[in-house]
Amino acid sequence: MGRASKLLLNLAYGAVGAVRKAVLAAALLLALPAWAEPVNLAALGDSLTQGYGLPPEEGFAPQLEAWLRDNGHDVSITNAGVSGDTTAGGLSRVGWTLTPEIRGMIVALGGNDMLRGIDPANSRENLRGILVAAREAGVEVLLVGIQAPGNYGPDYKAAFDNMYPELAEEFGTLHADNFFAGLAVEGDPSAAATYLQPDGLHPNAAGVSKIVAALGPKVALLLDRIDRD
Repeated sequence: MGRASKLLLNLAYGAVGAVRKAVLAAALLLALPAWAEPVNLAALGDSLTQGYGLPPEEGFAPQLEAWLRDNGHDVSITNAGVSGDTTAGGLSRVGWTLTPEIRGMIVALGGNDMLRGIDPANSRENLRGILVAAREAGVEVLLVGIQAPGNYGPDYKAAFDNMYPELAEEFGTLHADNFFAGLAVEGDPSAAATYLQPDGLHPNAAGVSKIVAALGPKVALLLDRIDRD
């Protein structure tokens, strides 16, 4: 075989090898998972969600997002908390909170209704309106309750406390019993004060961390529901 023939043969083998490598590379790329965008959640709430009295990075939404990421969830949380907001305020702005990229929503409202002594029947209807808006948008919800004190009597407390689990059952949403559950210290109720700001109402950064640790697994279940959609 002459030199020219050998050269042509080598070039042909080289071309075939290059094609094989290209095909193999394409197959490997197809086998790799596409880079997914983070799951976008909105935290619709009041000052507890907004992070009242805290640097932005120590508030509820940033700490919850960090907790979820540390536990293997690729998530981004929009802080839709407004200090002083009631369930009526939350209902009035839920429409523009539920932007197209939002796939799940944490609803933590009612504390200011309770502090103002608003009729729980009104609060219930406002929360129902929020849940209807979420359902129509195809957004999964975690409804977070808060426990009323006995100041307004047992009937008020029962009506207020029960509206959260009853609405969650009605709409098939996830439910967390009490936003402050993470601050409960068995056998020493006064110990919770260590985790509150001087106003005795809002958690400090350490308190938010404990709240997030208790609530985080519920939010993880919310993300599981979204993954199944």
